[in-house]
Order: sequence, then structure tokens, then C-alpha cells
Amino acid sequence: MSDVTGGDGSELRALMARVPSVERVLASAEFGAVIAAYGRTQTLAALRATLDAWRADAQTGRASVDALSDAQLAHAVDARLAKRARSNVRSVFNLTGTVLHTNLGRALLPDEAVRAVADILTRPANLEFDLDTGARGDRDDLINELICELTGAEAATVVNNNAAAVLLTLSALASRKEVIVSRGELVEIGGAFRIPDIMSRAGAKLREVGTTNRTHPRDYDEAINAKTALLMKVHCSNYAVNGFTKEVTLAELAPIAKARGLPVVVDLGSGTLVDLTQWGLPREATVRETIAAGADLVTFSGDKLLGGPQAGLIVGRAVLIAKIKKHPLKRALRVGKLTLAALEAVLRLYRAPETLRERLTTLRLLTRPADAMRLAAERIEPALQRFIGDAFTVSAEPMFSQIGSGALPVDVLPSYGLAVRLASGKRPGGQLNRIEKRLRELPRPVIGRIADGALRLDLRCLEEADEAAFVMQLDALE
Repeated sequence: MSDVTGGDGSELRALMARVPSVERVLASAEFGAVIAAYGRTQTLAALRATLDAWRADAQTGRASVDALSDAQLAHAVDARLAKRARSNVRSVFNLTGTVLHTNLGRALLPDEAVRAVADILTRPANLEFDLDTGARGDRDDLINELICELTGAEAATVVNNNAAAVLLTLSALASRKEVIVSRGELVEIGGAFRIPDIMSRAGAKLREVGTTNRTHPRDYDEAINAKTALLMKVHCSNYAVNGFTKEVTLAELAPIAKARGLPVVVDLGSGTLVDLTQWGLPREATVRETIAAGADLVTFSGDKLLGGPQAGLIVGRAVLIAKIKKHPLKRALRVGKLTLAALEAVLRLYRAPETLRERLTTLRLLTRPADAMRLAAERIEPALQRFIGDAFTVSAEPMFSQIGSGALPVDVLPSYGLAVRLASGKRPGGQLNRIEKRLRELPRPVIGRIADGALRLDLRCLEEADEAAFVMQLDALE
């Protein structure tokens, strides 16, 4: 370190005189590889920023002359540019125990969808071109038939997400009119995004019926008037009310609406196309069952239980879908070719339900055997112990995962993972937070959760193909 305490400033001036010429440094052999990797423009800007930082340190006596060597400057500039070049969107290890984690991208796409997207990225496609007639086509036509085949609906359309699907449906069918909803179904779906707010933005007037815990068929019947546009049911996928409760089923509601000539719209939220109980998962009404029970329109997500890309699907009666597609918001909320390519590839997997568990990533993770996770935990335990040191203990333990993204929130899946605790047995205080931060700072960040005095790393979403990479980065940074 330099000493710049001289009263006349001569030592500081002498130190500053040691700063090399920018052009000479750029022409050095050490900077050849940096310029080749990042280009001269970026390298020049980064070198100037590095030298400016050194000058600032010199003012306070914290600068080292050694840092001005060509080799040291090349290393510093390369590190600065590598950090700058790193994408803000990074892959992580999701060890939270939540499979469909809203903050971590929800559903992982199967290989078929990845290949479809890669293909559509590099070649022109018939996004809005009818190959049979040679005329302009409708992008919904690319997947309309497939969606209707899997759901039993007459028609379908796709938008950006399920909130958009609900917004568009209400805007097209209920603007300046009333929509009847049970008070027990006025949910908040995350991020303070609430059903009443969506209705307000859509220009519809909310007509609440029943109470928070009990609603009866007569409540809907008595609320219908000349201003009623539709009756709506919202699947309470992100919470549950137990005890003294009464919900009006779709089978009860549909006849009431039909007798008054009104449509019934059902927001399924997560939405699933198959009976999940065949794989030992909790029961969830399918889209086909919902339509068969009398729903005129059903909205649901593409990136939750369906296991596809972010999208909102609206399926149901053709006359209502046609009206929705004519609304100006439809163009603003429509999806692009990447979403359509991925969604079609995922939907095609549902045509072969006997292989769906192996091929659909979301379903494979949800049904992963606990023994597979236990063996993985036992294999990884030594590497994690070496990484965090002797001040903590690592143990392989049973855990419970959850589906996530508002899907079946009260149901848990038996899992297995690693628990990190303070070796002394004392309360960890902020020490677990520091370990959790170290894991987030790894080249491929590791995201776990702190609960019950331990840092828990649930291995449900760490498949065998990624296990070696996980252990390798732990070993490399001991």
C-alpha cells in the first residue's frame, strides 16, 4: 500500500505518475486475449474505469503499485468485463422444495418443447399464414384443434398468462355489467393481484354473494338481474377454508345460469388436463371435467400444472370465444411464436398419457420417488459438509415438498434433502443466513430455505443429470 501522508503531496504526485498510458497497456500482450474476447471498445472503457478506481484508492492510501502491472490490469479488466457480460437471467438450483416456484420460473419445459422453440427461433414459420389457402391465418389456429381435443371445448384462444385470460374474458363479456361471484372466491393470486381488481380494470361490476365461508345456490339466483353479464366461479387454488363451509358446485350453478340465459365462467387457475390421482398426487378437477359439468368458459395457466410455457388459455363455447377474440385487448395480450411452439409441443405429450410421467418435466418432478432423493442426499452430503466447514453439521433428512404457484397449497409431497445446522447446537442467529448467501453466490446459485433452525435443501428438483455439476462447484470453491 502507498503512503500519501506527505504534507506537500509530493508522494501522491509521484504515485500518480506511475499510472501507465492507456494506449500502451492496450497494446500489451497481456491485453490481447481480453480484446479478443470483449472487443476494443468495451476493454478501453473497462481499463479507464479500473484506473480511475485505482486513483481513488491512491487518494486514501489504499492503492498498490503492483496493481498497475500489465498482467494485474488485464486480470482486473477481464474480471470487470466478465461480470458485466454475465446475463441477469441465470439458471439456479431450485432446492426450495417448491416445484412450481413463481420466483424461479415455474414449470421447466420438456425436451420436446425446447427443441420446438430452438427450431422456431432460427427459421421463418407460419405464425399467421394458412398453408392450405395461402392467405393470412390466425395464430390461434396452430393449437386450437389440439386444445379442443384435450379439453372437450368447442374453441380456444391463448394469451400471455391466466390473469390476462380473466381480464380479457371479463372485458369482452361483462364490460359495464355485473359479474356474480361468491365472497369466498374473491382471491388474491399473488403480488396483491386480486380478482376484484381485475374486474375493475375490465370495466365489470363485482356483485358479491354469500359469505366468506358459506354460499348457497339461492344466493346466485336471487342476485341475477337485468345487468348481470355472467356468473363466475374462481378455483381457490392458493388457500383453503375448513370447518363450517358451503360451496356452490359447478353442477349446481350451471342450471341456474342456463335457466336465465347466462354463461358460467370458471377460473381454474393452475388447471390440469389429466387426473393427477393416477400418479398418487392430490385430486384436482381437470379442464375437461369442468366443461362437462357445465362451464361455458374455462381459464387456466399454461406454466403451472400443465407443465408448459407462461400462457393463459381460454376454452369453451365457440360463440363466446369468437366474441373474446374480437376484443381489442386480444391483440395486446396475444402470445408470440416461441410460446405457441413450446405450448404445442407440451400439449402433444398429453396425447400419450402412458408416457406423460417420464416426458413431462413437471410431472416427473412431482412424482419423483423419495428413495431417489434420499440416495442423492447421501451422495451429496460429504461435498456440502466440506464446503460449509466444521462449524456446521449437514444431515440427510426427510422433508416435505409442495407443488407451488397456488396449486394445491395444503397438500405436501414426501421428499428428502439436506439440513444444515450449527454444530454447537446453539441458536444459529445470522450464521445460517451467511451460509445461505454463500450458496446464492456460487457460479450457479443454490436456492434453499431457512426453517425450524436449519437451512434446508430439498432435493426434489435436483435430478441425477444435474447432480455432478452441483457437487463439482461445491468442491471447486472449498
